[in-house]
Amino acid sequence: MNRVLIASPLRSYTGGAAEVPGHGATVDEVVRNLDGEYPGIRFRMIDEQDRIRPHIKFAVGTTFVWSLDTPVEDGDDVHIIAALSGG
Repeated sequence: MNRVLIASPLRSYTGGAAEVPGHGATVDEVVRNLDGEYPGIRFRMIDEQDRIRPHIKFAVGTTFVWSLDTPVEDGDDVHIIAALSGG
């Protein structure tokens, strides 16, 4: 099991929770399992071509990752970070 730290703009999907449990051997599996628990959250992070959206970043532990195929070990924290914009 992993701990997934949810960026504030995505917390409407998790009922306001900043942390949720996650499961999966890769970032993709963790995100797909999150979507099963919190429908619609994956589409906010991953586009129709299965690419990470430009305003979303993932980190496993303290390392930023750029691929959904990145392995996730049991006990790793998975951070979902969303860029904010405005003017």
